[in-house]
Amino acid sequence: MLVKTYSAAVNGLEVTTVTVEVSITRGVLFHLTGLGDTAVKESRDRIAAAMLNNGLKFPIADITINLSPADIKKEGSGYDLPVAIGIIASNEKMNADRLKDYMLVGELGLDGKLQPIRGALPIAIQARKEKFRGLIVPRQNEREAAVVNNLDVYGMDNILDVINFLNGETHPEPCFIDTRREFYEQQYRYDLDMADVRGQENVKRALEVAAAGGHNLIMVGPPGSGKSMMAKRLPSILPPLSLAESLETTQIHSIAGKTDRNTSLISQRPFRSPHHTISQVALVGGGNNPQPGEISLAHNGVLFADELPEFNKSTLEVLRQPLEDRKITISRAKYTIEYPCSFMFVASMNPCPCGYYGDPTHHCVCTPGQIERYLNKISGPLLDRIDIHCEIQAVPFAELSKMQPGEPSAAIRERVIKARQIQEARFSSLPKQGGQVRVHCNAQMTERMVHQFAEPDAASLDMLRMAMERLKLSARAYSRILKVARTIADLEGSEKVQSQHIAEAIGYRNLDRGDWAERGI
Repeated sequence: MLVKTYSAAVNGLEVTTVTVEVSITRGVLFHLTGLGDTAVKESRDRIAAAMLNNGLKFPIADITINLSPADIKKEGSGYDLPVAIGIIASNEKMNADRLKDYMLVGELGLDGKLQPIRGALPIAIQARKEKFRGLIVPRQNEREAAVVNNLDVYGMDNILDVINFLNGETHPEPCFIDTRREFYEQQYRYDLDMADVRGQENVKRALEVAAAGGHNLIMVGPPGSGKSMMAKRLPSILPPLSLAESLETTQIHSIAGKTDRNTSLISQRPFRSPHHTISQVALVGGGNNPQPGEISLAHNGVLFADELPEFNKSTLEVLRQPLEDRKITISRAKYTIEYPCSFMFVASMNPCPCGYYGDPTHHCVCTPGQIERYLNKISGPLLDRIDIHCEIQAVPFAELSKMQPGEPSAAIRERVIKARQIQEARFSSLPKQGGQVRVHCNAQMTERMVHQFAEPDAASLDMLRMAMERLKLSARAYSRILKVARTIADLEGSEKVQSQHIAEAIGYRNLDRGDWAERGI
């Protein structure tokens, strides 16, 4: 007897509906076709044990299973459930009439319990797109999949629960999530706040400008000056995620298996802080079984590189193209996958190997040559892609001992949101692609947009020309200065980019000084 069940294959952010065809005839062989990986091929042993331990007999027959379309690679253990149900139905041990209405995903334990799988959210979106009546997933994935409306999502604990449901013997209620209520309730719940930071007003200003325009930023200062502390509080001043951004971000984390089982949607901008020993593949994604890297997990959020010179130089260089294109295409012999990676890149570093170059309270023991070699670990092209260079000094005791807290994140975030609203209104008139505006903040502007929206006046242009000549800035740095100046003008509510905005933006390019290591901070 031939029976068909339905599942899905996830490749990057693309999901393909998979038809699991099961045919049982006389014989004793087991055939599984359809380009499945090792985990898929091992499903036979898991299914046999799960059936045996739940009072079901694995058929002694010639079993042929095809995962169609057969030319798409199938990975993971999520096909256990549809294959097992197909075998049971094909052996006429359950009713097969309702199988066409439901998509099934789930790994089977040897005791028949359903184990969680990756990619439940994009699979649910595909199930709704294909007009399935419902989706059956392991209990741990039900909240994640139930985000998708107009689709009945059933979380099951055991294979017997699935059989009884498809036979019509039980009638469980589908999981319901009030997505909007949960999303908006959790948007502003931050554990860290800028009010904890004493002093460092110039750095807070730089962070506010970076947040308002989505600019990349690097902080340079001695140990203990608060670089990591302030970077970790950056998400608390960023504009809240929109529902569309949240859905896209949650899909990436779902594919990587990084979603919290107790929540449905990611409601706060992600903050990723990989260790400096990270490999290139872990950073950008890929591997034998392709997975999103840290830059994609930071999509719509912040990627923080602490102690930037300690990273492998070749690892840092792979960031060049993603920082410009805001997407990463991973091409290997067996696959080509594209992941989005629109993130704010924030880095911190010491000014020298000992960490105290330019610090008035400590004596630096490094030679100019050592300092230069240390700074040269970060290539010019990568530094060129960082809009704001912020230099930090240690906080004096008088500031540190103040009992009065600093400005809270909520106040800064309010100004940032107003600046972002100005930018959204400005870019809303641009041509749309795929029904969405391509540019959302100043950091995403193209060269043509820079000349259209951030063109300086004559006095500002003379100032910029002088800075270009003295600092020997590149054309990319010129464009970055204008983007930052446009953001500063938006924070002030100014329609035109003026000379004071250009002056502040130039002040954020200190690391472009060729004699920085000799002149000090």
